[in-house]
Amino acid sequence: MLSRRQFLFRSALLAAATGVRIDDLAPRLTAVTTAAETPTTLVQTIRQGSVIERSYRGLMIGPGEPYVPRLDVLRAKPDAARSGSRRSLLYLGHLSDLHVIDAQSPGRIEPMIVQDHPAWGSAFHPHDPLSPHTTAAMVQAFSDARYSPLTGAPMAAAIVTGDSADMHSHLELRWYIDLMDGRSVDPASSGPSFQGVQAWAGATWAYRPGDPSGGAFGEYGFPRLPELLAQAIAEPVESVGLPAPWYAVYGNHDTLLLGTFDLSPQLRALAVGGQKSSTLTSTAGSILNGYASSGSAFQQAVDALGLALGRPGFRSVTANPDRYLFEQRDFMAEHFRTQSAPGPVGHGFTQHNLNTGETWWRADLSPHVRAFGLDTCNQVAGPDGAVPDVQFRWLERELEKARTEKKLALIFSHHNSLTLENRAQRPGDAEVLHGAEEFIDLLLRYPSVVGWLNGHTHLNQILAHTSPGGGFWEITTASCIDFPQQQQVVEIVDNRDGTLSLFTTVLDHASPAVPGTSGSLRDLASRSREFAANDWAETPMMRRGSPLDRNTELLLRAPFDLSAITDAALESQHMTERARLVAYERARGL
Repeated sequence: MLSRRQFLFRSALLAAATGVRIDDLAPRLTAVTTAAETPTTLVQTIRQGSVIERSYRGLMIGPGEPYVPRLDVLRAKPDAARSGSRRSLLYLGHLSDLHVIDAQSPGRIEPMIVQDHPAWGSAFHPHDPLSPHTTAAMVQAFSDARYSPLTGAPMAAAIVTGDSADMHSHLELRWYIDLMDGRSVDPASSGPSFQGVQAWAGATWAYRPGDPSGGAFGEYGFPRLPELLAQAIAEPVESVGLPAPWYAVYGNHDTLLLGTFDLSPQLRALAVGGQKSSTLTSTAGSILNGYASSGSAFQQAVDALGLALGRPGFRSVTANPDRYLFEQRDFMAEHFRTQSAPGPVGHGFTQHNLNTGETWWRADLSPHVRAFGLDTCNQVAGPDGAVPDVQFRWLERELEKARTEKKLALIFSHHNSLTLENRAQRPGDAEVLHGAEEFIDLLLRYPSVVGWLNGHTHLNQILAHTSPGGGFWEITTASCIDFPQQQQVVEIVDNRDGTLSLFTTVLDHASPAVPGTSGSLRDLASRSREFAANDWAETPMMRRGSPLDRNTELLLRAPFDLSAITDAALESQHMTERARLVAYERARGL
């Protein structure tokens, strides 16, 4: 442990770095946080309730869920005394599939949901206008859980594993970054009145909260809430911001339209224009014509002009130039337009990434844990992904360095092992694209790899990958757009007996189980969750996962002698992390 002199010297350095007076900071650096003070699903969670109207069900508070030990990788009986000797090596937030949505954008193609095809399933959700509120409530949950519910360790970092901007809109991208950073966003992207399909009486295929009758949502029992759309845009959405430095990787929705298709000239023109489609015929006939193999440059220009002048099935809306569809490099560049705290500037991406166009990175989250952020998205077509050979070889070299330097390794990507087989390529492109089997074999060669965090499938799922000498854990988190609208925290713990445990703890966003009608952020986020739980097209209850996929203790053998990480070094690390949280709390009046 640190001596008193070392502690005071370290405290003085941290006080200077954070701007917090040392007399205020020093007592906080030794404070003990208990599990009871941290609101997570260990204490309570939100479950399906009784029927309210027809098939529409409410939600209710359910009991907390304790940690479930999993021995799939360790394959041995763990030491029962480990709970009394464990120490935290890293406490990390994991967000994925936020799908921040500008529901009024003309670039959205909501009428396509009437097509019975998986590609269009995410074109419309009844809770689209409440996406910024849900994301802000999720950020609040991470703020509330900024100290570990297990050890009290301070949160050291957070990772966002893709699908942050839903429809490739620059405005959605900015909203997501600002909400992570703790800035407010203005959801009134079209002015003081809501302009979109949910406000239009003729769009009976959509959920129209003012009068849901006459369509499938009304028949299902979705409620009549005449003030909801006005409430959704009435006030700026305030966010407390993530409490720790956060990092990001690409998702397929950050790469392609609906995460599946290339961006056509028609859609680019529509996104920033003043015409929004309200029917399937107008959407398919004008917006999607650019995807036809016979579409010439002249035809595309005619279509774009037609959109500007107006066509049947379109309605006039307020144009907003900030809705332009961003290019691949823009995704990285926007992460440099950020707050210095919590940082880091670039959020994993560096100037090297901007200069070279490389979309993958590495970062040390602590002196003992190294992270690798990958871009597994296919640039051509399809929602699923693969690992390009250039990244595969880079990661192989980097994992060899991590093994030599005795760093624990975490892999971050959007796609998981069940969705890593998309080898679509443009003619003439000869780069090898590696699928899940090759990628898992690579990771298994390096015992330093303890976890692979990802998303994409919008469900809680944990898989064990094993080899004769050990293995690692793959941890997939749910999304903020589909029920259960949960994310998670992950903590790496040294059990001091030659084993590690990765503790996963699921978070519900910070809103009540039963929504009110006040129009507050908490009530709107709660309403979003209830709508998502009733989105019959998305099999919502399945996405919670089993108890083996939620609050778990994932055991595995330590890849090297962890006693080389001294208690004094860990105490110094946690002091730095705690000092950042104290500065965060002071800035937000917590």
